[in-house]
Amino acid sequence: MIQFDIITIFPEIFDSYFSESMILRGQKSKLIKINVHDLRKWTKDKRKTVDDKPYGGGPGMVLKVEPLAKALRAMKKNKKTKVILFSAGGKQFDNKMAAELAEKFDRIILICGHYEGVDERVKKIIKDLGFEFSEISIGPYVLTGGELPAMVLADAVARKIPGVLGKIESLEEKRLGVGVPTYTRPEIFKFRNKKYPVPRVLLSGDHKKIEEWRKVQIKS
Repeated sequence: MIQFDIITIFPEIFDSYFSESMILRGQKSKLIKINVHDLRKWTKDKRKTVDDKPYGGGPGMVLKVEPLAKALRAMKKNKKTKVILFSAGGKQFDNKMAAELAEKFDRIILICGHYEGVDERVKKIIKDLGFEFSEISIGPYVLTGGELPAMVLADAVARKIPGVLGKIESLEEKRLGVGVPTYTRPEIFKFRNKKYPVPRVLLSGDHKKIEEWRKVQIKS
């Protein structure tokens, strides 16, 4: 089992995605657990303020250090916990990283930054609390917040947990290879006076040739 604790200022965003398909089945089977935490829970003023203007001037707002520090302190730590902060400047997430997280950790705490990011001191607090820590980006672009990256990472890691997809052979990268084209019926699809056939090798029944074809199609 693996547990995800997601710290966010928009908890409702996760309701739909985590209530469908394989992610839902994984939760019902108690193979994965997802806790979404509203950062405002750890504020102390009536307005539940989670952000403020940056020192030194400039546009935008920065998530405050205090609520994040309190949220992290409230998370029970064990030897197999990892804290991840989503940042455009972080290490780019990939399939290998997803497999390593699934294998090495049984709890992953995800901090969803927003606006101009988080107070830099949060990173030192994470380490001072004794957590293993990484900054991660899901791609060479900038998003408005860390909520989508949190969904991407949780999905990519969860599917690596044995049983979430049913059989381990359900993993496309194990069964076929990353990026290998797949086809199903009909054998020939006719559309606007054009024919779109399935590659003949896949219809041949020659498993050796099919395997060779798939190896050629694998994207590194």
